[in-house]
Amino acid sequence: MLKLLGASIILFSATMIGFQVAKMYSRRPKEIRRLSVALQLLETEICYGSTTLPLALEHVGKRVQGEIGSIFRQSADYLLKYDGLSTMDCWEMGVEKTWPKTTMRQAEKEILLHLGKVLGKSDRQDQQKHIRLAVMNLKKEEEEARMDQQKYEKMCKSLGVLSGILAVILMY
Repeated sequence: MLKLLGASIILFSATMIGFQVAKMYSRRPKEIRRLSVALQLLETEICYGSTTLPLALEHVGKRVQGEIGSIFRQSADYLLKYDGLSTMDCWEMGVEKTWPKTTMRQAEKEILLHLGKVLGKSDRQDQQKHIRLAVMNLKKEEEEARMDQQKYEKMCKSLGVLSGILAVILMY
């Protein structure tokens, strides 16, 4: 009876690990999509709303849910709190603080950090061009993330179950 309970726990644990890894593959394209939408909202706030950058970041942060919105809220907080810091530094600090909570990879982070280098340094049209470029680059990353999801999501789930079964078989 005790062996059966132990085997069940091992099988359940391995299955859950597989499902957690698969969940990361399914969350990544959604987060990239949400980030693209957030950048489009930022573009609208800056270009058509004539909003200052800290307020634009704050508005976008409130409208976008999850960790993506947190990137914008953190950056806005840093801009308002630390008067002597540049926009690039505040943006970078916001990205760095929130990034570990996302499932996105280094490529998406580089796109955001590159955008942060030009935010607030030029006129609205130039910022609009840079934001659109970042959105286009994120769309490419989203396509890649969807392909990874199709490739690896089901495999991770199956691998979790099968590794649990293997561990149980090896124990007996």
